[in-house]
Amino acid sequence: MMSRVKRAVWVVATLAITLVIGQFSGVRDYASQLRNGDATGAEELEATPTMAVVALPDNALMQRLKTEATRQRREPVDAKIDRVWKAIPGYNGLEVDLDATYRKAIAAPDRPIQYVYRQLAPKIHLNQLGNVPIYRGNPEKPMVSFMINVAWGNEFIVPILDTLDQEKVKATFFLDGSWLKKNPELAKEIQRRGHELSNHAYSHPNMSRLSRARAVQEIEKTEELLQQTLGVKNNWFAPPSGDFNQQTVDIAAEHGLKTVLWTLDTVDWKHPSPQSVVHKINSKVESGSLILMHPTDSSAAALKGMIHAIRSKGLVLGTVSQTLSPDRQLPAPVE
Repeated sequence: MMSRVKRAVWVVATLAITLVIGQFSGVRDYASQLRNGDATGAEELEATPTMAVVALPDNALMQRLKTEATRQRREPVDAKIDRVWKAIPGYNGLEVDLDATYRKAIAAPDRPIQYVYRQLAPKIHLNQLGNVPIYRGNPEKPMVSFMINVAWGNEFIVPILDTLDQEKVKATFFLDGSWLKKNPELAKEIQRRGHELSNHAYSHPNMSRLSRARAVQEIEKTEELLQQTLGVKNNWFAPPSGDFNQQTVDIAAEHGLKTVLWTLDTVDWKHPSPQSVVHKINSKVESGSLILMHPTDSSAAALKGMIHAIRSKGLVLGTVSQTLSPDRQLPAPVE
């Protein structure tokens, strides 16, 4: 009797060991497939995200990833109304996607770890702040924009476009409607070069001095021209000469536009020397700056120097929409 019991226990133990070895062998085979790029179906991988972890008694890799994830985590920043700068957009937070990063790591064990990130949205967004003007991007976002207001200066537009092309920079051009009506081909060239186009009223008036009906007309006429001539549905209104009142901001909002002004002014309409323009920008530019310029001889000559000065501070140049968006500048994907 005892002999039969011992024999039964031995059989059960043997089967259990066989099953465990088979399971672990399957894990190793699957990990090998991942390394060789032979695993098929993202759904299968998603269904067993911890499979390789089970095979590791001491999962040092996951612990390392968790430690690094804690170090790299950044909390989102809510949009807010500042006493000086008025509406300031929010900025997304950042966290490491541990499962996705782990899968990448075991698929390529001989390569540096490629971290996969998720952006974390703030609780309060720019659109929740009401009808408030904007003067800058979020100070934690290392991005800067050129705001180029166009109502004259045609002879300097192509040289400016050429420099932007050479430096691989996209800017936002705010077009005066009467200028757009007279210069549709030049406006199309700006668009063809990949730049953002927005509204600078129709006849360059002081918006704060206009009746409501006239202010509506100034914004609407240029909106219609942008759509009819260029197929553009824009998001921004830059009041001529920076002159506006709350009525201006409200009317722009009724047309789906945020009123945007500038952080730094080149004052290029006074024709300063290019060196002085570059020096001013170099000494004052910071994360979130919106830099006002026009198609003038000063800005055309200073543009390359401004770009280099901005980049020397570790800042990225983008359109106004990019700078004012909450999207985070992601770190390099390789450890």
